[in-house]
Amino acid sequence: MELKHLNTILLIEDNEDHIEHTLDALREVGLVKDIQVVSDGEEAIQYLYRKGKYVNPDKAPRPDLILLDIKLPKLSGFEILKLIKNDPDLKIIPVILLTTTGKKEDIDRGARLGTNDYIIKPVEYETFIQKVKGLGKYWALISNLTT
Repeated sequence: MELKHLNTILLIEDNEDHIEHTLDALREVGLVKDIQVVSDGEEAIQYLYRKGKYVNPDKAPRPDLILLDIKLPKLSGFEILKLIKNDPDLKIIPVILLTTTGKKEDIDRGARLGTNDYIIKPVEYETFIQKVKGLGKYWALISNLTT
């Protein structure tokens, strides 16, 4: 089976260590052409709706996949997920929630809001890297939304 490349992943994450770990893992997998990073909820909305510094579509390519932290400054990941899944132009983009919590109520809330998956960020670096690598391969192999 041929691996499909994801053109763009949007990583919405405020923790610098988690950003670096995720970027390292995605680059190591080598299935992503472009990884965009925003660090708070308001910036994520500006990116997705091409406002402010993202008004130029070249600076805000439409992502094939969104990796979304739940706990963000300004707007929570849940608020962003709700906006995405209620927008006819954005709702087809797969969204994976990334968080350090494994609370059932958070998992259930994400599912009700339309997340495509939920990954608990482990504390151990190598475990986290393996999970992110698997995620990239999973979407590249089976998603019909990638090109």
